[in-house]
Amino acid sequence: QVHLVESGGGLVQPGGSLRLSCAASGIIVSLNGVDWYRQAPGNQRELVASISRGGITNYANSVRGRFTISRDNAKNTVYLQMNSLKPEDTAVYYCRVTTYVTYWGQGTQVTVSS
Repeated sequence: QVHLVESGGGLVQPGGSLRLSCAASGIIVSLNGVDWYRQAPGNQRELVASISRGGITNYANSVRGRFTISRDNAKNTVYLQMNSLKPEDTAVYYCRVTTYVTYWGQGTQVTVSS
């Protein structure tokens, strides 16, 4: 059974940083692409960052240069380092792994506010 558990969210002031983690069990993240999505109230879920099986990364224009997605194969965990956070980054952040089936975590809340 596949489980994805996000953690690391919280309240941070504008300009601050957070590191989100997506710990996987039942699936090997290094053998699959992993995405980070976010969803703000009233908005659709949007793709923030991706890391492919080969380690190629992609970012939404709104976060490029501020966010970094990475993977620790030994820990079977994918991270999202978020720097220079803005109020518009406030959302629930989800990780997703797609094989023949798409798996989602439960999400972690990120709030950027002074």
